[in-house]
Amino acid sequence: MSEELVLAEKRDHIQILTLNRPADMNAFNTALASALGEALETMDADPDIRVGVLTGAGRGFSAGMDLKQFADGGINAMPNVADRGFAGITEKSCAKPLIAAVEGFALAGGLEVALSCDLIVASEGTKLGIPEAGVGLFAGAGALLRLPRQLPYSLAMEMALTADPITAEVAHQHGMVNRVVPKGEALDAALVIAERISKNAPKGVRASKKLIKEVLGVSEAEFWNFQRAELEEVFASEDAFEGATAFAEKRSPNWQDK
Repeated sequence: MSEELVLAEKRDHIQILTLNRPADMNAFNTALASALGEALETMDADPDIRVGVLTGAGRGFSAGMDLKQFADGGINAMPNVADRGFAGITEKSCAKPLIAAVEGFALAGGLEVALSCDLIVASEGTKLGIPEAGVGLFAGAGALLRLPRQLPYSLAMEMALTADPITAEVAHQHGMVNRVVPKGEALDAALVIAERISKNAPKGVRASKKLIKEVLGVSEAEFWNFQRAELEEVFASEDAFEGATAFAEKRSPNWQDK
């Protein structure tokens, strides 16, 4: 991981990752995409980390794809990373929970990166949009899949066709954003949620994330078999026994992720 492009800070069981191209509005070139993909892999591999928070340096989260790089190289210059997709995250995020802490703006691929996270915390007035149609493109890194699932169909369609952004307040009203907080407080608010998540059993948290992400399109009749492998692994784990024992003994559990 390039520490210059993605800054990493560990706080107890929480990993803070900061996109660090502030002079370029954290636009994704190949180097930043690779750095983020590597940072997520490192986070997943660290047994001490239970949840991550992704934010951006400077005045905004991310303006999306680096159009200068794209103009120079075309489609072959897009900042995609092997099986991880655009920005090293949109097609494969991470197994652990990831919270986007968004200040200022998350636009185009920047919004698609935020949508690749599990929760979004945004500051007041933050602009969230997919303006790609205005520059001859379309939102090809997941927004056209994820926005209609999180917003009313008509609003998602309007964002795609007009290229106009919505505010964090509108996104929160429709459930796309989890919290709207005063300017400058998105990271702190995201860390409060991350701390709450980190107190729970890691295996149970990861299984819950996986099932919720993959359950769309699964019928109720299919669901029970669909979750069976996760249920058998988690309910037979050492942490499951520890959780029940700690509850009976009226103490805090000591999770081992086993």
